Amino acid sequence: MLGLSYWAIPIFSSVVWTAMLITMLVYWATTGKPHYVTMSQGQTIPYISDIGADYLKAMFIAMSAVTVITFDFAFISERWLRHSAKLAPNTSHWQKIYSICATVAAIIGAAGLILLTIFDCKNHNRLHNIFLAVFIIAYIISAIFICWEYQRLGIHYREHSVLRISFWIKLFFIITEICLAVSFAVCSKKHLFNAAAILEWIVSFIYCMYVFSFFIDFLPATRTKNHQSKQTEMQAFEEGRPPAQSHMGDGAADSQQYYRGNSQMAAPQTNGYTNGIGHTNGATNGYVSHTANGYPTPAQDHTLPSRNF
Repeated sequence: MLGLSYWAIPIFSSVVWTAMLITMLVYWATTGKPHYVTMSQGQTIPYISDIGADYLKAMFIAMSAVTVITFDFAFISERWLRHSAKLAPNTSHWQKIYSICATVAAIIGAAGLILLTIFDCKNHNRLHNIFLAVFIIAYIISAIFICWEYQRLGIHYREHSVLRISFWIKLFFIITEICLAVSFAVCSKKHLFNAAAILEWIVSFIYCMYVFSFFIDFLPATRTKNHQSKQTEMQAFEEGRPPAQSHMGDGAADSQQYYRGNSQMAAPQTNGYTNGIGHTNGATNGYVSHTANGYPTPAQDHTLPSRNF
């Protein structure tokens, strides 16, 4: 895949996840806000899993799988682009370790989400809750490691503002998701199911924004690809190589191609003055030859012969 389209990976992943959540809410509202069998007594707001365990289970599994698989590919692509120096490369082995740990944790979190959609809360409630915990905890750990990596990269590449922006976004996600996850667990423990359901929906939409934010990490790779030809031209200029000739058919755009060797001045010029006796002065106008670097060399001061013979 071209570097130009890497940024589309997290955008696609977040769009799929958002579309799934909105579809679930709309379906629940348009069907009369039913009370599913998996909902507790007195609970009026369903969990995502309550809706996903009913008629929309197939969509829940498919769209969740697409979301996390493409998101994992974003982690893998980011690691590859840094390894190939299309993004700011890691400056230490620890940064690479942080990146690898973030990727592994994201893969574990993806597996947790896929499994919790398969083992629904209607038929496999205990397994469903275990995989839900795996999904949330793994992605928080993944965010911690990638935030750690970006913090270290930002120290070495202070000129790259993208690293600082990405770091603060990921740090916001970590703090917010930890607070919401703890609140969700407390509300569930105290049987405040409506509050817990609202918190779960909020966590899911914030997770969508977290996935979406990864597109800015790939913007430097896009700029590198778009400006590669300009960088090559500037490098050629600094190295002293001639620029590429214009292809205009008759070659009139570059008159230097008609000369061999030095093309700046084909021959020395005479001064056009005579010495008064009908003979031209053999001296030139001050430019007789050319140096190796293309600049004209002043003529030597030839001493005129003495008239006293």
